[in-house]
Amino acid sequence: MPVTLKDVALRAGVSRSAVSRAFTPGASVSAKTRAKVERAARELGYAPSALASALSTGRTKLIGLVSNNFHNPVFLEVFDRFTRGLQERGLRPLLVNLSDETDAAQSVRMLRQYSVDAVIVASSTLPPDFALAYREAGLAVVHSFGRCEQHPVVPVVGIDNAACGRMAAQTLAARGYRRVAFLGGPESATSTQDRLAGFRDGWPGAPPPARFASAYSFAAGRAEMQRLLREGPPAEAYFCGDDVLSLGALSALRDAGYDVPGDVGVIGLNDMEMAGWAGFDLTTIRQPVGAIIAASIDLALMLAEDPAMQPETRLFPCTLIERATLRPLPAAAP
Repeated sequence: MPVTLKDVALRAGVSRSAVSRAFTPGASVSAKTRAKVERAARELGYAPSALASALSTGRTKLIGLVSNNFHNPVFLEVFDRFTRGLQERGLRPLLVNLSDETDAAQSVRMLRQYSVDAVIVASSTLPPDFALAYREAGLAVVHSFGRCEQHPVVPVVGIDNAACGRMAAQTLAARGYRRVAFLGGPESATSTQDRLAGFRDGWPGAPPPARFASAYSFAAGRAEMQRLLREGPPAEAYFCGDDVLSLGALSALRDAGYDVPGDVGVIGLNDMEMAGWAGFDLTTIRQPVGAIIAASIDLALMLAEDPAMQPETRLFPCTLIERATLRPLPAAAP
């Protein structure tokens, strides 16, 4: 039979209510009684019920983790870091897979039914007002990897996608590329829009042409590059607005007989693990995923404690990761 709270009370020589208070954060119980209860619990192998704790404290320690792109391998890293980060704080993630849904209503109902303490929307493609539906339902919500806004409607943690686009443009220009193009994810995605805007803003010549894949996926990046190659010769270099698109584009270029970086240069964004694998060696712009996730969890917990907290935007800088899919910088003059 499982060990019960009554068993612990008998072993410790205290009342059941004293055991309950000993395992309730902030409850009134003497240090001596708490020590007796904890010692008895260890001896019996007792763990307090999370459901019972939720009933007494009003906190479930559940955090809703909402995302909509499980086809992109970078989400595996995001999911791993989020779940470990939450579990290290004694919290439990409740994963919501939106797939291709654009209406938050169903997930709002489910998360309210489970009485989550807070919600983290982990997506770079959902519009800024998507997370607002959770806030309007009375849920503490943070938009992780969300769009950079001066006056956000909910707290946002991420990167300045336009600044990353400018970094890509400056990187290609510094290497002497003249005929460049952008290959992004879905045109409706805010991350695609901002990365393209920054790329065009940072390019010293006429605005580079842009094409859009149907999804942030390897297959979509490959298919769009294959369509481009059927229409004519490729550009000298491409800024692909995501690593997984870059790898799909690399596959199509090499299958068509083009050498990368000898004939065509490619730069991505994210620096997911696969980008550094032998055979890919993708030059890319690193997004500090770990820092974004840690800050997202911090903000979600702060908001759960203080629902009146004003929304803020926290942005983290990105860095260029040099590998082997762009020509090197020209040698400096002696």
